[in-house]
Amino acid sequence: MTDFTPFEDMLRGHAGLLEDTTHDRWLRAQALFEERAYREAAVMLTELLDDPGDVGHELTDVRLLLARALFHSAQLDGTIRVATELLEHDPNEPYAHLLLGRALQRKGRTHEAQPHLRLAELLGGYRS
Repeated sequence: MTDFTPFEDMLRGHAGLLEDTTHDRWLRAQALFEERAYREAAVMLTELLDDPGDVGHELTDVRLLLARALFHSAQLDGTIRVATELLEHDPNEPYAHLLLGRALQRKGRTHEAQPHLRLAELLGGYRS
């Protein structure tokens, strides 16, 4: 990926040429995730949740991508926290159940993981 940071810094604040909108940050976080820069994506997604601004997308999407980024970067406690928060808002999100179950499994909490893995399979067809 080409680093345009110096160019972006130069334009930022000059006649609104480069506005850092919430949507722009969301797109960059998605790009970071796609590039497997999971820790960097997690930082940006956390910032989005802390300051959602004019969110044009669902916060469920942000939470889910954050949980995925945390899981892929082996931040299991964070994965558990974010997936649990997501399930409080949307208890029928199958991928959140899968992430929570897998994170609990990795932490050796197999008994707690089983209900979430079963729900992931029932709701979304994810095999555990």
